[in-house]
Amino acid sequence: MAGFDNLNADFYQSSYSVDDQNQGSYAYNEGEDQAKTPYVQYDYSQNMGYAAPGMMQPQQPYSGQIFQPTPAFTPTAAQSMYGSSFDDEPPLLEELGINFDHIWQKTLTVLHPMKVADGSIMNETDLAGPMVFCLAFGATLLLTGKIQFGYVYGISAIGCMAMYCLLNLMSMTGVSFGCVASVLGYCLLPMILLSSFGVLFSLQGLMGIIISAAIIGWCSQSASKIFISALAMDGQQLLVAYPCALLYGVFALISVF
Repeated sequence: MAGFDNLNADFYQSSYSVDDQNQGSYAYNEGEDQAKTPYVQYDYSQNMGYAAPGMMQPQQPYSGQIFQPTPAFTPTAAQSMYGSSFDDEPPLLEELGINFDHIWQKTLTVLHPMKVADGSIMNETDLAGPMVFCLAFGATLLLTGKIQFGYVYGISAIGCMAMYCLLNLMSMTGVSFGCVASVLGYCLLPMILLSSFGVLFSLQGLMGIIISAAIIGWCSQSASKIFISALAMDGQQLLVAYPCALLYGVFALISVF
């Protein structure tokens, strides 16, 4: 026994004792008892005032009314944004200012130099017919081997500007540039006949001179008659016919030569 005590004394001295060993075993037994204890049932009926993370609370139903804005403008039955019907809209050609009835009446007025012109129809801007007649005049010149489209439109523009200034000085009411261009363009129709004759035979002779003079008189007579009727310039037809004859004489020279 004394030898065992000496052996025990030779070991390393520490603060560990038997009491600490008993406490450790008690703690281990207590943890083992808790592991064997069944799960405690939780009363979920109680409202704890908080929710676990990641779980959504049930939303309360909205008791108010959804806002419905009142329209600022409410079209009536007879009035809509695009009109009640497309039948009430004017035709497209009328919106563009192209009236075939007026074009035909103006053409007949030019073809009948002695016919009384309607001033209400003539005193309007209509460039559809003049553009067609200028193109037809250039096309007939092209059939004779003369490419004169630039001269036709250039002389037409200069002549319209000169007649516009002259008529505004002579008349009391005044006239628009579009009306002057429309009348002079329509009265170019007899000149198309002269260029058409040039396709069939040569105009550089006595017969050509006579036909050219008659066509120039026809054009100037028709233009002066229309200007007098539209601008109420009574007794001044000869004064208006003279500058018109000079303008159409230039077109006749282009057709002959």
